[in-house]
Amino acid sequence: MLKHGGNLRDAAKMFSRPLDDWLDLSTGISPHFYPAPALAPNAWHRLPEYSDDLIHAAQTFYGAPHMLAVAGSQAAIQALPRLRSLSRVVVSAPSYAEHAYQWRQAGHAVSETRYEDLHDAVANSDVVVLCNPNNPTGEVIAPAQLLQWAEQLAQRGGWLIVDEAFADTLPEISVAAHTQREGLIVLRSVGKFFGLAGIRLGFVAASSALLDRLANYLGPWTISGPAQQIAISALSDTSWQQHQRLLLQREGERLRCLLIQQNWQCSGTDLFQWISDHHLQQQSQALCHFMAERGIWLRWFEEGAYRPHGVRFGLPANEAGWQRLQLACAEWTSQI
Repeated sequence: MLKHGGNLRDAAKMFSRPLDDWLDLSTGISPHFYPAPALAPNAWHRLPEYSDDLIHAAQTFYGAPHMLAVAGSQAAIQALPRLRSLSRVVVSAPSYAEHAYQWRQAGHAVSETRYEDLHDAVANSDVVVLCNPNNPTGEVIAPAQLLQWAEQLAQRGGWLIVDEAFADTLPEISVAAHTQREGLIVLRSVGKFFGLAGIRLGFVAASSALLDRLANYLGPWTISGPAQQIAISALSDTSWQQHQRLLLQREGERLRCLLIQQNWQCSGTDLFQWISDHHLQQQSQALCHFMAERGIWLRWFEEGAYRPHGVRFGLPANEAGWQRLQLACAEWTSQI
């Protein structure tokens, strides 16, 4: 399996530091999670039947006409390549590595291309996959451009897959509302914005025919009863959502300013910031090791196709974490 952030147990073993003595900034998951409501007494007893209430809540929150609940967007990322005959697939790079990996695992001809070259790649592919905003760089493609590409691909039976896992603080960039059209598929994640990665829940917005195929492939009872109950509450709580957006926007800007104070050029979203190895003077791996020695776990990205080495910083959960990060950054800067 590919490596991902959130592997804090690996860090604890590697650096011989107890789990509770770490500041984990290795993911883009909000450190402020939705407070789970009390569960129904039979939540763990009944089979988790398909919930209309969950889908209605998701359609309202994401603005999509048709949606399917899946066990984290990862489930859809793995399943969608198995629903097509062998195709020419272009995946934007750098990006969430599971996309290219899963299409290759299913036997498709996969190539990766930079964001600035995607327009040309659309003409010579059957499937185009991208994250918007991108993980880990934070790049954004305008909705009008995405819809144009989706139309081009649909004319020849192709797909445009847009992973909007980090779009919840930027609802204006979403194309989920347009997924009634053939060939446009949008993935959404409950884990990032709501800080509920542990319930393993995501959604796919697409045409009803494609969602039926995907549901049949995934099989029954894919979302636990407790996860459904928690998600219905979170997706319906507009007051909490508004507060969360403002909080993440404020803290995202704080993180960006903290890194700029170290003379690091960064980009990202409200949930994370990215610095390439080039802007760290080819010392990104050394920086991650330095931080880990001080109990701060970052996400280091190894070099890959169209992907330089780089470091991603998530958000601290509290003021003590912010101070710990600031002191460590200042210590690093003072020694180089």
